[in-house]
Amino acid sequence: MKIHLDNIAPREIIPGYLGKMIHGQKMTLVYWEVTQNAEVPEHAHENEQIMQVLEGEFEFTVDGSTAIYKAGELVIIPPNVLHKGRALTHCRLMDVFSPVRDAYK
Repeated sequence: MKIHLDNIAPREIIPGYLGKMIHGQKMTLVYWEVTQNAEVPEHAHENEQIMQVLEGEFEFTVDGSTAIYKAGELVIIPPNVLHKGRALTHCRLMDVFSPVRDAYK
């Protein structure tokens, strides 16, 4: 199936986070546009998650350890591990979730 990102309407999941969600049978891919200082509160989910910063700087805390991620850098979050994040600048991020992130359907 061919999909063009321009044909996917963004959804604001939390304030400042506009996401374009693509769901396969076993995974979800999300492209985020994030406004500066927007925060994802601490949470955990059953999904394994890989986040890549495409543009900007993003502060991410995983299991109590905080680091700043820049364009080209990735973080892997195991299932059921507490994590949170904050956009230090305007950011573009890409998330991959497995299995499918049902909360984003």
